[in-house]
Amino acid sequence: MQSPRNNLFPVFLKLSQLKVLIVGGGFVGQEKLEALLKNDPDARVKIVGREVSDSLIKLAESNSRIEWVVKPFGPTDIDSSIDMVIAATDSREVNLRVRNAAKAKRLLVNVADTPDLCDFYLGATVTKGQLKIGISTNGTSPTFAKRFRQVLEEILPEDTNDLLTNLKVIRDDLKGNFASKVTKLNELTSSLIK
Repeated sequence: MQSPRNNLFPVFLKLSQLKVLIVGGGFVGQEKLEALLKNDPDARVKIVGREVSDSLIKLAESNSRIEWVVKPFGPTDIDSSIDMVIAATDSREVNLRVRNAAKAKRLLVNVADTPDLCDFYLGATVTKGQLKIGISTNGTSPTFAKRFRQVLEEILPEDTNDLLTNLKVIRDDLKGNFASKVTKLNELTSSLIK
């Protein structure tokens, strides 16, 4: 019997060009906000929560691209400016209402700690300059993804961005068609995996 595989399609989103709604102003909502901001400090986020923690308010007040509203979630919170939704309350019932409202508007939704209700997961990421690596365990073990992220952060050299910048200069200077450029770049980078 073949073991299950991860069929998720990795996508890197430009959060500064999208607007994310986070429903939930407690610990989980703050955790999701911090994950978004870690990947893009210019992320555009709206937070709606029946209660919003002081630490989340402090974080939101330090970034003009974050708005927050203290109120119970209602379907009208998913207005036409919202591109993606994260349900992060401590109530399965509220999270399900958020999911259903988002799906009614054909938006992608993540329901914290409920993989079967998610269209996407917020995986662990490693960033070294222009290099970003996404890690997913298909929702089975976020702890493993976190630990593997730490391993990659330690082993990737600090000058990784310099390497990428140099490879871009080389790529821009290459002549010929696409196939010949790929062949040359493959030759130049083959020593990276030896």
